Amino acid sequence: MTARIIDGNALAASVRGELAERVANLKARGVTPGLVVIVVGDNPASAVYVRNKVAACEKAGMYSLKLEFPGDTPQSVVMDKLAELNRDPKIHGILVQLPLPPHFDEDLVLETISADKDVDGFHAENVGALMQGQPRFIPCTPYGVMKMLESANVPLKGAEAVIVGRSNIVGKPMAMLLMAAGCTVTVCHSQTRDLAFHTKRADILVAAVGRPKMITGDMIKPGAVVIDVGINRTEDGKLCGDVDFDSAREVAGAISPVPGGVGPMTITMLLANTLEAAERAAEE
Repeated sequence: MTARIIDGNALAASVRGELAERVANLKARGVTPGLVVIVVGDNPASAVYVRNKVAACEKAGMYSLKLEFPGDTPQSVVMDKLAELNRDPKIHGILVQLPLPPHFDEDLVLETISADKDVDGFHAENVGALMQGQPRFIPCTPYGVMKMLESANVPLKGAEAVIVGRSNIVGKPMAMLLMAAGCTVTVCHSQTRDLAFHTKRADILVAAVGRPKMITGDMIKPGAVVIDVGINRTEDGKLCGDVDFDSAREVAGAISPVPGGVGPMTITMLLANTLEAAERAAEE
């Protein structure tokens, strides 16, 4: 068996085409969706992500602005800027690129963003709404994963889903979304005993632990759907996921690659959340 590939690039292109039509309709009503990305410090990996986000916004017809601050900027300066952006009616989405420098209180910064403009879905109010099954904004990576499962016609009701990783950004919201879709969900992490016992039960396996090639083919149930959220760099500089792709694709029924899988969809769903915020603002 060789797994079919769940192509995130192709799906992202399709979804972005639909979003561009909605953006055009909104602009015809005099509203241009606006996203601001705040970057503090000089993180090369963050720079790539931010550049891709800004380019994707502009290609979709949205307004985007990148605000860069030196790494030694006082937290109060960034907080003041966030308060200003919260009040700006032309800005519908605000994103603070993580990680922040050590002297920042990340939780406090994220809570400062208006819940109505929190297009990353990290504000406590939005996390609570997701928990209750009534999300205002779904965190972009789990949102993208759900779109990928939908595009691949993966049956979710009653499926055994295993998530490796329990972060606030991916693991926890992923569990909420899969449970809401009818899956029986197990969340594993670095302290899980006998990880393979759990992963071998999974009809749907989501790897989001941040360890290169941690999930190997012998840990996967034959025919399972494997979504690799990890983005790691090997010693020779190549990108790889949390899944050993070569061995996994010989066992899985479907698998997402790295790169070209979840990454493009994460950015796409950021656009979707920004557009949704703008549409809500236009209705109000």
